[in-house]
Amino acid sequence: MSDTVIKVSISVRAATEVDDGLVEAFSRLIPQLSSSSPPPTAAELLSIIDNPNSVLFIAELDGDDDVRSVVGSLTLAFYRIPTGLKAWIEDVVVDESARGLGVGEALNLAAIDESRQRGAKNVSLTSRSSREAANRLYQRLGFEPYETNLYRFGL
Repeated sequence: MSDTVIKVSISVRAATEVDDGLVEAFSRLIPQLSSSSPPPTAAELLSIIDNPNSVLFIAELDGDDDVRSVVGSLTLAFYRIPTGLKAWIEDVVVDESARGLGVGEALNLAAIDESRQRGAKNVSLTSRSSREAANRLYQRLGFEPYETNLYRFGL
């Protein structure tokens, strides 16, 4: 009995344009992240991409057949405050078909690298405690739990 091995490599890049493929990818990914938020429209994706204070990273798998498909995304936001430039990771999502392949790690490493290049003082994120695999990944990458109270005011 022989096992078939399918080789894939992960490439992560900042999205620079919005096309039907990107809109479709987000219509597939966002429901896996949130049941209460609709997928972004093309115009909303463009506003993220065009904002100099945010980077929309997408992860693609390159398969043996040279077909590329978006299997994950991460949004990195920058903001300046009196104590320095900060970076914040939001909306990390990996397609359920690609989990466990290193996509989340590749996305986070790209965000950390971009933050370092821009001179951010640190990179922060939040993650629900129920997302056990994600929390293990963040700690493996060097993120440390930070004792704080998070407050949110709904608008």
